[in-house]
Amino acid sequence: MIIALFPIVVSERVSSVSGLSHFNGRGEAVMVDVSNKEDTVREAKASGKIYMKKECLHIVLKGTMGKGDVLGTARIASIMGAKKTSEIIPLCHILNLTKIETDFEIDEKESSITALCTAKTTGKTGVEMEALTGVSVALLTIYDMCKAVDKTMKLGDIRLLSKSGGKSGHWEAVSEG
Repeated sequence: MIIALFPIVVSERVSSVSGLSHFNGRGEAVMVDVSNKEDTVREAKASGKIYMKKECLHIVLKGTMGKGDVLGTARIASIMGAKKTSEIIPLCHILNLTKIETDFEIDEKESSITALCTAKTTGKTGVEMEALTGVSVALLTIYDMCKAVDKTMKLGDIRLLSKSGGKSGHWEAVSEG
Protein backbone atom coordinates (compact mmCIF):
# COMPACT_ATOMS: atom_id res chain seq x y z
CA MET A 1 0.00 0.00 0.00
CA ILE A 2 1.37 3.40 -0.97
CA ILE A 3 0.37 6.40 1.10
CA ALA A 4 1.13 9.82 -0.31
CA LEU A 5 1.50 12.66 2.13
CA PHE A 6 0.76 16.12 0.81
CA PRO A 7 1.62 19.23 2.80
CA ILE A 8 -1.22 21.57 3.59
CA VAL A 9 -0.35 24.81 1.88
CA VAL A 10 -1.95 28.09 2.78
CA SER A 11 -1.15 30.85 0.35
CA GLU A 12 0.99 33.73 1.61
CA ARG A 13 -1.87 36.04 0.71
CA VAL A 14 -4.27 34.18 3.02
CA SER A 15 -1.88 34.05 5.99
CA SER A 16 -0.76 37.69 5.67
CA VAL A 17 -4.24 39.11 5.07
CA SER A 18 -5.97 37.11 7.81
CA GLY A 19 -3.18 37.59 10.35
CA LEU A 20 -2.86 33.85 10.96
CA SER A 21 0.25 33.53 13.09
CA HIS A 22 0.61 29.75 12.83
CA PHE A 23 1.93 29.92 9.24
CA ASN A 24 5.33 30.97 7.96
CA GLY A 25 6.00 32.97 4.80
CA ARG A 26 5.70 29.82 2.68
CA GLY A 27 2.29 28.94 4.13
CA GLU A 28 3.60 26.06 6.25
CA ALA A 29 2.27 25.41 9.76
CA VAL A 30 4.64 26.50 12.54
CA MET A 31 4.54 26.97 16.29
CA VAL A 32 4.46 30.70 17.04
CA ASP A 33 7.68 32.09 18.52
CA VAL A 34 6.72 33.71 21.84
CA SER A 35 10.25 34.13 23.18
CA ASN A 36 10.15 37.95 22.97
CA LYS A 37 6.79 38.26 24.73
CA GLU A 38 6.52 39.41 28.34
CA ASP A 39 5.42 37.00 31.04
CA THR A 40 2.00 38.02 32.35
CA VAL A 41 -0.67 36.37 34.46
CA ARG A 42 -3.09 34.76 32.03
CA GLU A 43 -6.47 33.23 32.75
CA ALA A 44 -9.20 31.75 30.57
CA LYS A 45 -12.66 30.43 31.33
CA ALA A 46 -14.64 28.11 29.06
CA SER A 47 -17.93 26.27 29.24
CA GLY A 48 -19.84 23.50 27.50
CA LYS A 49 -22.97 21.41 28.04
CA ILE A 50 -24.11 17.85 27.88
CA TYR A 51 -27.81 17.17 27.45
CA MET A 52 -29.25 13.86 28.64
CA LYS A 53 -32.48 12.10 29.48
CA LYS A 54 -33.99 13.09 32.83
CA GLU A 55 -33.61 9.51 34.09
CA CYS A 56 -29.88 9.66 33.42
CA LEU A 57 -29.47 13.06 35.08
CA HIS A 58 -31.24 11.81 38.20
CA ILE A 59 -28.88 8.83 38.43
CA VAL A 60 -25.90 11.19 38.12
CA LEU A 61 -27.32 13.45 40.86
CA LYS A 62 -28.05 10.50 43.18
CA GLY A 63 -24.51 9.23 42.67
CA THR A 64 -25.67 5.75 41.71
CA MET A 65 -24.20 5.46 38.20
CA GLY A 66 -22.65 2.00 37.76
CA LYS A 67 -19.20 3.40 36.90
CA GLY A 68 -19.03 5.59 40.03
CA ASP A 69 -18.96 9.30 40.87
CA VAL A 70 -19.61 10.89 37.47
CA LEU A 71 -18.92 14.54 38.29
CA GLY A 72 -15.93 13.81 40.53
CA THR A 73 -14.36 11.68 37.82
CA ALA A 74 -15.17 14.29 35.14
CA ARG A 75 -13.51 16.99 37.29
CA ILE A 76 -10.28 14.98 37.56
CA ALA A 77 -10.40 14.11 33.83
CA SER A 78 -10.85 17.81 33.01
CA ILE A 79 -7.72 18.72 34.97
CA MET A 80 -5.75 15.90 33.36
CA GLY A 81 -6.95 16.87 29.89
CA ALA A 82 -6.07 20.55 30.33
CA LYS A 83 -2.56 19.54 31.43
CA LYS A 84 -2.15 17.45 28.24
CA THR A 85 -3.41 20.09 25.79
CA SER A 86 -0.04 20.62 24.10
CA GLU A 87 0.15 16.87 23.43
CA ILE A 88 -3.12 16.74 21.49
CA ILE A 89 -3.33 20.18 19.83
CA PRO A 90 -0.33 20.24 17.48
CA LEU A 91 0.75 23.90 17.64
CA CYS A 92 -0.01 24.63 21.32
CA HIS A 93 2.87 25.56 23.58
CA ILE A 94 3.68 23.49 26.65
CA LEU A 95 2.52 25.60 29.59
CA ASN A 96 3.28 25.56 33.28
CA LEU A 97 -0.32 25.70 34.49
CA THR A 98 -0.78 27.22 37.93
CA LYS A 99 -4.51 26.54 38.24
CA ILE A 100 -7.16 24.36 36.67
CA GLU A 101 -10.57 24.48 38.29
CA THR A 102 -13.62 22.68 36.94
CA ASP A 103 -17.15 23.14 38.23
CA PHE A 104 -20.54 21.89 37.11
CA GLU A 105 -23.97 23.51 36.95
CA ILE A 106 -27.04 21.28 36.80
CA ASP A 107 -30.19 22.37 34.99
CA GLU A 108 -32.89 19.85 35.80
CA LYS A 109 -35.47 21.67 33.66
CA GLU A 110 -33.47 21.23 30.42
CA SER A 111 -31.81 18.06 31.74
CA SER A 112 -28.26 19.26 31.20
CA ILE A 113 -24.94 19.62 32.95
CA THR A 114 -22.73 22.60 32.18
CA ALA A 115 -19.00 22.16 32.67
CA LEU A 116 -17.02 25.31 33.51
CA CYS A 117 -13.23 25.22 33.39
CA THR A 118 -10.80 27.95 34.45
CA ALA A 119 -7.14 27.69 33.47
CA LYS A 120 -4.40 29.99 34.74
CA THR A 121 -0.66 30.49 34.25
CA THR A 122 2.02 33.13 34.32
CA GLY A 123 3.71 33.03 30.96
CA LYS A 124 4.13 34.25 27.41
CA THR A 125 1.00 32.75 25.85
CA GLY A 126 -2.63 32.30 26.81
CA VAL A 127 -4.51 29.36 28.29
CA GLU A 128 -7.66 29.45 26.17
CA MET A 129 -6.97 26.05 24.62
CA GLU A 130 -6.34 24.50 28.03
CA ALA A 131 -9.70 25.77 29.35
CA LEU A 132 -11.52 24.56 26.22
CA THR A 133 -9.77 21.18 26.40
CA GLY A 134 -10.67 20.85 30.07
CA VAL A 135 -14.34 21.44 29.30
CA SER A 136 -14.32 19.02 26.36
CA VAL A 137 -12.67 16.22 28.35
CA ALA A 138 -15.10 16.74 31.25
CA LEU A 139 -18.08 16.38 28.91
CA LEU A 140 -16.60 13.35 27.15
CA THR A 141 -15.99 11.71 30.53
CA ILE A 142 -19.61 12.30 31.57
CA TYR A 143 -20.72 10.75 28.28
CA ASP A 144 -18.44 7.73 28.80
CA MET A 145 -19.66 7.13 32.33
CA CYS A 146 -23.35 7.50 31.42
CA LYS A 147 -23.58 5.89 27.99
CA ALA A 148 -24.93 2.60 29.38
CA VAL A 149 -28.00 4.52 30.59
CA ASP A 150 -28.36 7.06 27.75
CA LYS A 151 -26.68 6.75 24.37
CA THR A 152 -28.61 9.77 23.05
CA MET A 153 -26.67 12.36 25.07
CA LYS A 154 -25.63 15.45 23.12
CA LEU A 155 -22.52 17.55 23.78
CA GLY A 156 -22.41 21.15 22.65
CA ASP A 157 -22.22 24.85 23.36
CA ILE A 158 -18.45 24.62 23.97
CA ARG A 159 -17.04 28.12 23.98
CA LEU A 160 -14.59 30.54 25.51
CA LEU A 161 -16.24 32.76 28.12
CA SER A 162 -13.35 35.07 28.95
CA LYS A 163 -9.60 35.51 28.82
CA SER A 164 -7.21 37.94 30.43
CA GLY A 165 -3.53 38.77 30.29
CA GLY A 166 -1.08 39.35 27.51
CA LYS A 167 -0.95 42.14 24.97
CA SER A 168 -4.64 41.89 24.05
CA GLY A 169 -5.74 42.20 27.69
CA HIS A 170 -9.20 41.24 28.91
CA TRP A 171 -11.87 39.79 26.63
CA GLU A 172 -15.32 38.54 27.57
CA ALA A 173 -17.94 36.77 25.45
CA VAL A 174 -21.19 38.58 24.84
CA SER A 175 -23.95 37.06 26.96
CA GLU A 176 -26.46 34.96 25.05
CA GLY A 177 -29.26 35.88 27.45
